[in-house]
Formats: sequence, C-alpha cells, structure tokens
Amino acid sequence: MRRARRRFGEALALAVLWGGAAAAQSPAVPPAPALPPGVAPQGVTQGPPPAPAPAEASLSLRAVLTSEAKPLRGGLTWRIYEDRPEGGKPVVLARSEEAQPTFRLPPGSYLANVTYGFVSTSKRVTLNSGAASDQLTVNAGALRLSGAVGEAKIQPGQLAFAVFVPIGNNPEGRLVRDGVKAGEIVRLPEGTYHVVSTWGDSNAIQRADLKVENGRLTDATLNHRAATVTLKLVAAPGTEAFAGTAFSVLTPGGDTIREAIGAFPQVTLAEGEYQLIARHDGKVYTQDFKVESGVDRDIEAIAKDP
Repeated sequence: MRRARRRFGEALALAVLWGGAAAAQSPAVPPAPALPPGVAPQGVTQGPPPAPAPAEASLSLRAVLTSEAKPLRGGLTWRIYEDRPEGGKPVVLARSEEAQPTFRLPPGSYLANVTYGFVSTSKRVTLNSGAASDQLTVNAGALRLSGAVGEAKIQPGQLAFAVFVPIGNNPEGRLVRDGVKAGEIVRLPEGTYHVVSTWGDSNAIQRADLKVENGRLTDATLNHRAATVTLKLVAAPGTEAFAGTAFSVLTPGGDTIREAIGAFPQVTLAEGEYQLIARHDGKVYTQDFKVESGVDRDIEAIAKDP
C-alpha cells in the first residue's frame, strides 16, 4: 500500500514537471484589442492623412487677327508658362500646334503665349476649378513675293528673297528671314521691310521697301532688269561649242561676277556691259558683250589665234 502511494506521488510530480516545461516553451499571448479608425496604438505617433491630389482645370484657347472676327486656323504654336515674378526664368509647362488647343492644368496663374510666323503674343490667365476659355489677339500681316522681268514672270525656283528690318539709315539693319521662296507667305508684325530679290546666282538683284499692315496680305512683284545668257567658245560663229571650257565673266572694272566650266553654261546677269574670258587647252580668248534686260541670247567667244 505504501509502495502504491509512492508511485502515485512520483507520477503526479512528473506530470506537473512536464506541464510547466510546455508552458515555458509556448506562452499564451492574448490577441491585441482592435482600435477604432483613426486611433494610433499607444506609444505610436500618427501623421496627418495624405493631401488629396489637386483637381485639374481645362483651358481652351484660340487666336484671332486684329481686324478679323474669325479665328486663325493654322500656322500657330502655343506655349503655357509658369507665371513667375519679373526676372524669373520662364518654364514651359505645355505646348501645342493645334489651332484651338485645350490644356489641362492645376488651378493657378499662367502665361499663355501664341506664335504666328514672326509674331508672338502673350496673356496672363487665371484658372479655377472647372473649364475656362480665352482668346489672344495677334497683330500681324503677311507678305507674299514674286519676280518678273518686263511682263514675263520669273520661274519661282530661280528666285530667292531676303527680308530685313531697316535700322536708322541702314535698309539692311536686321535680317528677319533669308531664303524665302517665291509664293511663300511670310507672317510679320506690322511695319516697313526692306526686301532683296536675287535671280540666279550672280548679280541679278532687285530691292524694294514694302509695307505690311495688320490683317492684310501684301502681294509684291519685284521687277528685275536682267537676262540669261549662254556662254560658248566656238571656232566660228554658230558652230559647235568646245567642251571643258573655263569661263569668267568680268565687269569693265575687272571684278569677277561669275565663273563656270562646260560647253555652254548659262548665267543670269543684270543689264550692263561685261567681258567674257574663255580658257581652253592652255589658250585664253576674250569677248566683250552687253546684256539687255529681258533679252536672253548666246554669247560666243571665237577661238581664233591673234
């Protein structure tokens, strides 16, 4: 009987020992209580909620000429700048080449700019939420150029124009645009311009002062006094030209106007007197000639030894 009690006590002590070890290895952690929305756990600082993204507004723009009610339909470049204090470097926020663009921007103050040819106009605009529209007035005219000799039109591909703004007594004070083609429309601010027309690639040049008015297209034809001549070196008048001849065209004062190589090169020259020098096979031949406005002809140097 005593032995049974002793065994029962040992078993009970062993059970208590094993239960305590298990409790030490896996302690029970009660779940954290749920916190209401917006309440931070104790000891944790909660920051402010993120600010909502600013709503965008839409800005629709169009441009009109000073003297016209209808909006411009092409040739426009739009830019939207940050409205910065005086002296601040402008930053382009948006750009478009549509005739009537719509920009989506945060509410605020902006500088809207439109360029039409060589004319630029700006306007400050303020956007609130929602949609807004505005109109910019462009003070501009246009110039379209062509050339003629007498009553005959000169082929457009043979002409090139340069447009200058006179400064003081200098008609070519500031170059606005060169390489203008015949028939091309050049949009310009109102004012007086000096135009230089070059026919060919020598000295056939004509000049004119032209006025551009707001809202109007100025068509101008510059009349040249020149002609195109064909240079030849021949054994006798009317015979076949020698190939590989080097030609020089000189003024009576000895200034070289044009040089060319070939059997019969063509040169457009202003009316006046000239000297032709032809070099072939180590020999030099000369011929004086005169150019009359509108009279195209052959100029023949005779390859005859003195």
